[in-house]
Amino acid sequence: MNKNFISNLELTKSKNDFAKNDDVSVNVKFSLKGALRDSFTEENWTKAYEKYDNLFKLKYGIKLVSGGLRKHEVKVVDTYRKASLFWTRNPKLVNPMKEKRVWVQVAKNFEPFIRLSEDEVKQELFDFDENLVFKASELGSGNHKIGAEVYVSWQKHDYAEPDNVKEHANEIEIKIN
Repeated sequence: MNKNFISNLELTKSKNDFAKNDDVSVNVKFSLKGALRDSFTEENWTKAYEKYDNLFKLKYGIKLVSGGLRKHEVKVVDTYRKASLFWTRNPKLVNPMKEKRVWVQVAKNFEPFIRLSEDEVKQELFDFDENLVFKASELGSGNHKIGAEVYVSWQKHDYAEPDNVKEHANEIEIKIN
């Protein structure tokens, strides 16, 4: 069976040097790949909808950490994305060759999105791009290495087994004057 995993995890910073009163902005990007992404198809949405399995919740978290051996948390995000399966007659979503069609609305940070293709739905649900901001004064003066730990988890559904995956990002270095 195809495993689930986090891929393309990368940290980027807005600049290298910050003053003590600046906000530090770190962007965390990653994708969830594997069995779950592969099985999240229109055919499986229809089967799940017919079995009243019409809400998928994906919990994820990002923890920015700083320090050498004794790491401390700089910023923590613990949130989720939801995919609601629904039946539609919307001519933009309905395939003219089919009589009915089940589609997906993805909610990211409580903002709903409806995409017109299966691949776009997967991108909305399984590709992450989070901008995390914290005060430079929280770290103090000097050079600091910032790393990230990310996790994603979900429960059992008609098209997916429960799982959770974790990954650590390569550290980036910032300087605070």
